[in-house]
Amino acid sequence: MNNSSWQQRKNDAFARGMGNIFPIFVQRALNAEIWDVEGKRYIDFAGGIAVVNTGHSHPDVVKAVRQQLDAFSHTCILVTPYTNAVELAEKLAVVVPIDDAKALFVSTGAEAVENAVKIARVATGRPGIVAFNGGFHGRTNLCMALTGKVVPYKKGFGPFTPQIYHAPFPAEYLGITTGDSLAALEQLFSSEIEPDRVAAMIIEPVQGEGGFYPVPKGFMAELRAVCDQHEILLIVDEIQTGFARTGRMFAMDYEGIEADIMTLAKGIAGGFALAAVVGKKAVMDAPDPGGLGGTYAGSPLACAAGLAVLEVIEKEALCERAIEIGERVKASLAKLQLEYPDHIGDIRGKGAMVAMELVKNDDVTQPDPELTKALVGKAADSGLILLSCGVRSNVIRILTPLTIPMDQLEEGLNTLTKSFKACA
Repeated sequence: MNNSSWQQRKNDAFARGMGNIFPIFVQRALNAEIWDVEGKRYIDFAGGIAVVNTGHSHPDVVKAVRQQLDAFSHTCILVTPYTNAVELAEKLAVVVPIDDAKALFVSTGAEAVENAVKIARVATGRPGIVAFNGGFHGRTNLCMALTGKVVPYKKGFGPFTPQIYHAPFPAEYLGITTGDSLAALEQLFSSEIEPDRVAAMIIEPVQGEGGFYPVPKGFMAELRAVCDQHEILLIVDEIQTGFARTGRMFAMDYEGIEADIMTLAKGIAGGFALAAVVGKKAVMDAPDPGGLGGTYAGSPLACAAGLAVLEVIEKEALCERAIEIGERVKASLAKLQLEYPDHIGDIRGKGAMVAMELVKNDDVTQPDPELTKALVGKAADSGLILLSCGVRSNVIRILTPLTIPMDQLEEGLNTLTKSFKACA
């Protein structure tokens, strides 16, 4: 059967709301390459949305999971726990930029965010949570309330969980400064909710779905100071930025300050379903036993994969490699921008988390979602998996596996360039 036939079967079997970007059905994948059921090869610039930082089917990850599968696949960590979960929690407590940390495991990023909010509310005895416009934190009801993008994540799904408030995210390209964001927080505290009723603020150090906008230098320190002033916890969502993606193990490693809680997922386990909440011991221990967890939380297969991923990141120096990849990607996009300055408004990113924002007439106020959509489609036709993002649906994001061979990276960048020129 071909892709078209499988797409029809999917449409008949799946709820319409669970769509897919491409009518491409994967038969196999290895490192940065994907082959569909028709035998066509693709270079993967999506990485499963920043999940396979260590590449598709990394042999070390596959070996670890196979060994665990031979032993057992599930007992439930809440009933009879297992050693690899303890080992992974210990290692995460060391590698995160938080002193004296503890962890818990769940299965998805949304669950991690939900549990981070639960922990913050118990630890502080306060109800309010402040999030930022353009942020993405998941698709559950609470996470939709936190998420600052309506279409497609919030449209038609309300009402949402109460006691959630939003402030502007400081995106320099959009003209929103650190000062603007901090002033808006002060206004929020005087007009919407008093700060002593706020349990936590949650923020991505680089917005993912919102458009790959990094926080300006110094903003996280300013936010930390506001939180400390009002005894508010700081939750940093590193679900998309973590595990070497930005050129450091975590994007917070650039900031020189500590979060109280971090949420982790995506790149944590090389494609296996695992997420974590890691935070300061005094905060993490606030909920009573039994208040946190889940039947599939901390799958032994995923924990085995997670341990292997940490070893691969260190052994293959993937933080350094992310920086090299990012430099090559930005250099290629910069050449394209010189040819098409009216269409490419901005190129930005940290490490191998790179974005290109498309506009009309070199005008930040005129986003070009039509060109963005056309480019994603043309690239796929030409053998390149490419993703878009942004509140205005006009940002191309590049999330290659950090293990991509450099010749394949150049092949993908050449395809991107040719596809852009065909659409512009």
